[in-house]
Amino acid sequence: MARTIARDHEEKRALIRKRAARVFAETGFDRASMSQLAADCGVSKASIYHYYASKQALLFDILEQHLNALLKRLQSIRDEEPGQRLQAMLREILLAYRGADDEHRLQINALGQLPGDEQARLKSCQRQIVELMRQAIVDAGPVELGRDRRKLNATTMSVFGMLNWFYMWNRDDSEEARIDYADLVGNLLQGGFSGVVQSPVSLTDMPQRRSG
Repeated sequence: MARTIARDHEEKRALIRKRAARVFAETGFDRASMSQLAADCGVSKASIYHYYASKQALLFDILEQHLNALLKRLQSIRDEEPGQRLQAMLREILLAYRGADDEHRLQINALGQLPGDEQARLKSCQRQIVELMRQAIVDAGPVELGRDRRKLNATTMSVFGMLNWFYMWNRDDSEEARIDYADLVGNLLQGGFSGVVQSPVSLTDMPQRRSG
Protein backbone atom coordinates (compact mmCIF):
# COMPACT_ATOMS: atom_id res chain seq x y z
CA MET A 1 0.00 0.00 0.00
CA ALA A 2 1.37 3.41 -1.00
CA ARG A 3 2.35 5.73 1.81
CA THR A 4 -0.10 8.60 2.33
CA ILE A 5 1.40 12.08 1.94
CA ALA A 6 0.51 14.42 4.78
CA ARG A 7 -1.61 17.45 3.92
CA ASP A 8 1.08 19.83 5.10
CA HIS A 9 3.88 18.01 3.24
CA GLU A 10 4.57 20.84 0.79
CA GLU A 11 4.27 23.51 3.49
CA LYS A 12 6.90 21.75 5.58
CA ARG A 13 9.19 21.37 2.56
CA ALA A 14 8.82 25.08 1.85
CA LEU A 15 9.68 25.93 5.47
CA ILE A 16 12.77 23.71 5.36
CA ARG A 17 13.86 25.29 2.07
CA LYS A 18 13.50 28.81 3.43
CA ARG A 19 15.39 28.20 6.64
CA ALA A 20 18.02 26.05 4.95
CA ALA A 21 18.64 28.82 2.41
CA ARG A 22 19.45 31.18 5.27
CA VAL A 23 21.76 28.68 6.96
CA PHE A 24 23.55 27.84 3.70
CA ALA A 25 23.93 31.51 2.81
CA GLU A 26 25.20 32.60 6.23
CA THR A 27 27.30 29.56 7.18
CA GLY A 28 28.38 28.39 3.74
CA PHE A 29 27.05 25.30 2.03
CA ASP A 30 30.20 23.26 2.72
CA ARG A 31 30.24 24.08 6.43
CA ALA A 32 26.52 23.74 7.14
CA SER A 33 25.39 20.38 8.51
CA MET A 34 22.06 18.60 8.47
CA SER A 35 22.12 18.70 12.27
CA GLN A 36 22.43 22.48 12.14
CA LEU A 37 19.56 22.67 9.67
CA ALA A 38 17.38 20.49 11.88
CA ALA A 39 18.09 22.64 14.92
CA ASP A 40 17.27 25.83 13.01
CA CYS A 41 14.02 24.30 11.75
CA GLY A 42 13.13 23.03 15.21
CA VAL A 43 12.84 19.41 14.08
CA SER A 44 14.92 16.24 14.29
CA LYS A 45 17.58 15.39 11.75
CA ALA A 46 15.49 12.36 10.81
CA SER A 47 12.65 14.72 9.93
CA ILE A 48 14.93 16.63 7.54
CA TYR A 49 15.95 13.36 5.88
CA HIS A 50 12.27 12.46 5.54
CA TYR A 51 11.95 15.31 3.05
CA TYR A 52 15.46 15.45 1.57
CA ALA A 53 17.95 12.63 1.08
CA SER A 54 20.99 14.91 1.26
CA LYS A 55 22.24 18.48 1.51
CA GLN A 56 22.72 18.49 -2.24
CA ALA A 57 19.09 17.47 -2.81
CA LEU A 58 17.95 20.27 -0.54
CA LEU A 59 20.18 22.85 -2.25
CA PHE A 60 18.93 21.78 -5.66
CA ASP A 61 15.30 22.12 -4.60
CA ILE A 62 15.94 25.58 -3.14
CA LEU A 63 17.52 26.81 -6.37
CA GLU A 64 15.05 25.07 -8.68
CA GLN A 65 12.05 26.50 -6.86
CA HIS A 66 13.63 29.97 -6.79
CA LEU A 67 14.53 30.05 -10.49
CA ASN A 68 11.32 28.41 -11.73
CA ALA A 69 9.22 30.88 -9.74
CA LEU A 70 11.06 33.79 -11.37
CA LEU A 71 10.79 32.23 -14.83
CA LYS A 72 7.03 31.72 -14.47
CA ARG A 73 6.57 35.33 -13.34
CA LEU A 74 8.39 36.61 -16.40
CA GLN A 75 6.56 34.26 -18.77
CA SER A 76 3.22 35.48 -17.41
CA ILE A 77 3.85 39.09 -18.55
CA ARG A 78 1.56 39.85 -21.46
CA ASP A 79 2.01 43.61 -22.04
CA GLU A 80 1.77 44.17 -25.78
CA GLU A 81 3.67 47.47 -25.90
CA PRO A 82 7.42 46.62 -25.92
CA GLY A 83 8.50 49.38 -23.55
CA GLN A 84 5.83 48.45 -21.03
CA ARG A 85 6.75 44.77 -21.27
CA LEU A 86 10.41 45.56 -20.55
CA GLN A 87 9.42 47.77 -17.61
CA ALA A 88 7.15 45.03 -16.24
CA MET A 89 9.95 42.45 -16.47
CA LEU A 90 12.36 44.68 -14.57
CA ARG A 91 9.78 45.17 -11.84
CA GLU A 92 8.95 41.47 -11.62
CA ILE A 93 12.60 40.50 -11.20
CA LEU A 94 13.17 42.90 -8.32
CA LEU A 95 9.87 41.97 -6.68
CA ALA A 96 10.71 38.27 -7.03
CA TYR A 97 14.05 38.93 -5.31
CA ARG A 98 12.29 40.59 -2.38
CA GLY A 99 12.74 38.40 0.69
CA ALA A 100 14.89 36.00 -1.33
CA ASP A 101 18.37 37.39 -0.70
CA ASP A 102 19.55 34.04 0.68
CA GLU A 103 18.32 32.13 -2.36
CA HIS A 104 19.92 34.71 -4.63
CA ARG A 105 23.26 34.38 -2.84
CA LEU A 106 23.11 30.61 -3.21
CA GLN A 107 22.35 30.92 -6.89
CA ILE A 108 25.53 32.97 -7.30
CA ASN A 109 27.82 31.14 -4.89
CA ALA A 110 26.67 27.54 -4.42
CA LEU A 111 25.28 26.30 -7.73
CA GLY A 112 28.67 24.81 -8.57
CA GLN A 113 28.38 22.46 -5.57
CA LEU A 114 25.74 20.39 -7.35
CA PRO A 115 26.24 17.42 -9.72
CA GLY A 116 26.69 18.28 -13.38
CA ASP A 117 23.24 17.17 -14.53
CA GLU A 118 21.53 19.25 -11.86
CA GLN A 119 23.70 22.26 -12.68
CA ALA A 120 22.68 21.86 -16.31
CA ARG A 121 18.97 21.94 -15.42
CA LEU A 122 19.36 25.09 -13.35
CA LYS A 123 21.54 26.80 -15.94
CA SER A 124 18.94 26.01 -18.58
CA CYS A 125 16.39 27.88 -16.47
CA GLN A 126 18.82 30.77 -16.07
CA ARG A 127 19.32 30.92 -19.83
CA GLN A 128 15.57 31.07 -20.38
CA ILE A 129 15.34 34.01 -17.97
CA VAL A 130 18.20 35.80 -19.73
CA GLU A 131 16.66 35.12 -23.13
CA LEU A 132 13.33 36.61 -22.05
CA MET A 133 15.13 39.76 -20.95
CA ARG A 134 17.23 39.84 -24.11
CA GLN A 135 14.13 39.62 -26.30
CA ALA A 136 12.38 42.32 -24.29
CA ILE A 137 15.38 44.61 -24.84
CA VAL A 138 15.37 43.83 -28.57
CA ASP A 139 11.66 44.62 -28.85
CA ALA A 140 11.93 47.89 -26.90
CA GLY A 141 15.29 49.07 -28.26
CA PRO A 142 16.57 50.39 -31.57
CA VAL A 143 16.70 47.99 -34.51
CA GLU A 144 20.50 48.31 -34.69
CA LEU A 145 20.93 46.86 -31.20
CA GLY A 146 19.05 43.69 -32.12
CA ARG A 147 21.38 43.20 -35.08
CA ASP A 148 24.56 43.41 -33.01
CA ARG A 149 24.74 40.25 -30.91
CA ARG A 150 27.79 41.33 -28.92
CA LYS A 151 26.28 44.67 -27.90
CA LEU A 152 22.94 43.04 -27.19
CA ASN A 153 24.51 40.44 -24.90
CA ALA A 154 26.55 43.12 -23.13
CA THR A 155 23.44 45.25 -22.66
CA THR A 156 21.40 42.32 -21.35
CA MET A 157 24.00 41.29 -18.78
CA SER A 158 24.51 44.92 -17.79
CA VAL A 159 20.80 45.10 -16.99
CA PHE A 160 21.10 42.12 -14.63
CA GLY A 161 24.15 43.81 -13.12
CA MET A 162 22.11 46.94 -12.40
CA LEU A 163 19.32 44.87 -10.86
CA ASN A 164 21.83 43.02 -8.70
CA TRP A 165 23.06 46.38 -7.42
CA PHE A 166 19.79 46.71 -5.53
CA TYR A 167 20.26 43.29 -3.93
CA MET A 168 23.88 44.01 -3.01
CA TRP A 169 23.76 47.60 -1.78
CA ASN A 170 20.31 48.91 -1.00
CA ARG A 171 18.79 48.67 2.48
CA ASP A 172 15.26 49.75 1.55
CA ASP A 173 13.42 46.46 0.94
CA SER A 174 10.01 48.04 0.37
CA GLU A 175 7.98 47.17 -2.69
CA GLU A 176 7.80 50.84 -3.63
CA ALA A 177 11.59 51.23 -3.59
CA ARG A 178 12.02 48.17 -5.78
CA ILE A 179 9.46 49.36 -8.31
CA ASP A 180 11.02 52.84 -8.38
CA TYR A 181 14.48 51.43 -8.99
CA ALA A 182 13.22 49.04 -11.68
CA ASP A 183 11.62 52.03 -13.41
CA LEU A 184 14.88 53.97 -13.16
CA VAL A 185 16.72 51.13 -14.90
CA GLY A 186 14.03 50.97 -17.57
CA ASN A 187 14.12 54.72 -18.10
CA LEU A 188 17.89 54.62 -18.36
CA LEU A 189 17.68 51.91 -21.02
CA GLN A 190 15.00 53.58 -23.07
CA GLY A 191 15.64 57.26 -22.47
CA GLY A 192 19.32 57.57 -21.65
CA PHE A 193 20.24 60.29 -19.17
CA SER A 194 17.01 62.15 -19.83
CA GLY A 195 15.15 59.03 -18.72
CA VAL A 196 17.02 59.03 -15.40
CA VAL A 197 16.08 62.66 -14.80
CA GLN A 198 12.42 61.77 -15.37
CA SER A 199 12.60 58.74 -13.04
CA PRO A 200 10.68 59.00 -9.72
CA VAL A 201 13.69 58.00 -7.60
CA SER A 202 17.03 59.67 -6.96
CA LEU A 203 20.10 57.50 -6.50
CA THR A 204 21.52 59.96 -3.97
CA ASP A 205 18.45 59.47 -1.80
CA MET A 206 18.66 55.69 -1.76
CA PRO A 207 20.09 54.24 1.47
CA GLN A 208 23.21 52.15 0.93
CA ARG A 209 23.75 48.62 2.09
CA ARG A 210 26.89 47.53 3.90
CA SER A 211 29.83 46.56 1.72
CA GLY A 212 30.76 43.45 3.67
